[in-house]
Amino acid sequence: MSGNHDHNHTHGHGEAERWKHDGVRVISGSQLDPNVPSTAGMDRKAAINFARVGAQKLWAGTVTIRPDAKTGAHHHGHLESVIYVVKGRARMRWGDQLQFTAEAGPGDFIFVPPYVPHQEINASRDEVLECVLVRSDGEAVAINLDIEPVEKPETVLWVDPVHRDPAENK
Repeated sequence: MSGNHDHNHTHGHGEAERWKHDGVRVISGSQLDPNVPSTAGMDRKAAINFARVGAQKLWAGTVTIRPDAKTGAHHHGHLESVIYVVKGRARMRWGDQLQFTAEAGPGDFIFVPPYVPHQEINASRDEVLECVLVRSDGEAVAINLDIEPVEKPETVLWVDPVHRDPAENK
């Protein structure tokens, strides 16, 4: 950690007791809460939320998606979402007609901005997809959308101002 934080704080006994119970929490992977709304073929479990640890501004958990399973088109309202792929191959489709697609594998992160219509898909026919999911609020927002997806979505490679798609014409 950096910065010039003063480490010479003195804390009374009451403060130490408060930190003991209201400080860092470790949630065992075997103690995740399965009482989370899930789509058929998907198993979501909550690790961090208001009910479990008092989190005010985020939700975190896991999702396991069976081979060839997918969600319907939806968005998460004002929430930002991050998906970290642990195992398997994730395919995301997004856009008003789910006309864009990209894939992510183990070690990759996926960012979903607020209100973006999207669909999560296990891109493998025989391997389970395991991900860690984090959302920017503790509330569960999922608005299902009635979208007629395009038949052949356009593949989009991740691009930011520093990492350009090598195939892109300059």
